[in-house]
Amino acid sequence: MSTIAIIEVKSQKELKQFVRFPMDLYKNNPYYVPSFIKDEFKIWDAKENPALNYSESKQYLAIKNNKVAGRIAVIINHKEEKELGVKKVRFGWIDFIDDKEVSAALIQKAIDYAKENNINKIEGPMGFTNLDKAGMLTMGFNKLATMIGIYNHEYYHKHLEDLGLTKEKEWVEYEMNFPKILPEKVEKFSGLIAQKYKLKVLHFKSKEEILPYVEPMFKLLDETYKHLSTYTPISDEQIQTYREKYFPFIDKNYVICVVDENQELVSFAITMPSYSRALQKSKGKLFPFGWWHFLQASKKNDRANFYLIGIHPEYQRRGVTAIIFKEIFVRFTSMGIDFAETNPELEENKSVQVLWQDYNPTNHKRRRTYSLDISNE
Repeated sequence: MSTIAIIEVKSQKELKQFVRFPMDLYKNNPYYVPSFIKDEFKIWDAKENPALNYSESKQYLAIKNNKVAGRIAVIINHKEEKELGVKKVRFGWIDFIDDKEVSAALIQKAIDYAKENNINKIEGPMGFTNLDKAGMLTMGFNKLATMIGIYNHEYYHKHLEDLGLTKEKEWVEYEMNFPKILPEKVEKFSGLIAQKYKLKVLHFKSKEEILPYVEPMFKLLDETYKHLSTYTPISDEQIQTYREKYFPFIDKNYVICVVDENQELVSFAITMPSYSRALQKSKGKLFPFGWWHFLQASKKNDRANFYLIGIHPEYQRRGVTAIIFKEIFVRFTSMGIDFAETNPELEENKSVQVLWQDYNPTNHKRRRTYSLDISNE
C-alpha cells in the first residue's frame, strides 16, 4: 500500500502543479474544457482576487508514488458568515484519480481545517462566491462542458458519498434546439408588454456602449437572486474583477438590455457563443495562438450559452421575459444559432427554469454540492 502525502501549496512550483493537475487528469477526455491557466493563478493572488479580502484559503496536493494524485482548496468566507450567519468550510478545486485513499485523504484535510477553525460543516465543491464555479457533476458526463461549468469523472460523487457526504444543493442545466419559428405567444406578448410598461430594448453599436450598464447588471443580479439560499451580495471590487475577466469575450450582439422610460435597467440577458471547443484547442491559453480559436468561435458557431439573466422583482411576473426572448430569437436566428444551453440553475429556482418552457428544454446535466456535519467527530 503506497503512502499518500498531503502537502500544502506554498511555492510557485506547487501552485503550478495545483493549477495544471486537471489538465493532465483529463488530457484525453473529449468533454473536459480547461479553465484559463492565467485566470487560475490569479484566483490565489490577493491583488487579483477581491474575495481574498474577506476570505481565507489554503490549497493542498495529494502525492502518491511521487506523482500528484489529487488536489483540493479549502475556504472560509467571512462575509458569508457575517451577512448570512452561515459558518462552514467551503472546499473546491477538488480533483483526484480513481483511488479512494486519495479522495479520503483530501476530504480529511478539509475536515481537519474545519476543526482547526472550530467549524462543524464542510461543503463543496464551490468557490469563494456565488459567481464562481460550483457543483460536482452527477449527470451528463458525456456532454461537453461549458466555460463556466465544472467537469468531473463519474466516480467523483461516488467517492464522496462513500465517505459519508450527502447532497446539500442541486443544480440543473438544460439544452434546447433553438426554434426556427418564434412561439406565437412570445410574439404576441412581447409587443403588448413593451407598450404597457413603456419598455424598450437597447441596441449597442459597440462593446464600449455596454460598459455603463455593467454595474447596473450586477446590482440587478443581486435583486433577482437575493431570495435564494446562500446568495451573498456582489461587492464593487468583485464587479470590477468579473468585468475584466469576462468583458473581452462579450459580443455586443449577445447582450440584451431592457430599460424603462427613465432608462433604468429592468432586465438583461448575457449570452455568448460557445467557447468550449476554442478552450480545448487553445489548452487554456489565449497566446500565442489561442486567440485565433476564440475569434473563429465568435464568428462561426451554431451553439450559444446563456450565462446570466436578471429581471427586477417588480417585473418578474409581468411578461418581460417575452421581450428578452423575442430579441434573443431575432439575434440568434441572424447568427445561425441552432442550439442553446443554460448555465447551472439551482433546482429550487423555478422562476428561472420556467423561462425555457416554450423551447422544449432537455435536462442534460445535473450537479450538486456535498456536505458533511463534523460536530460529532
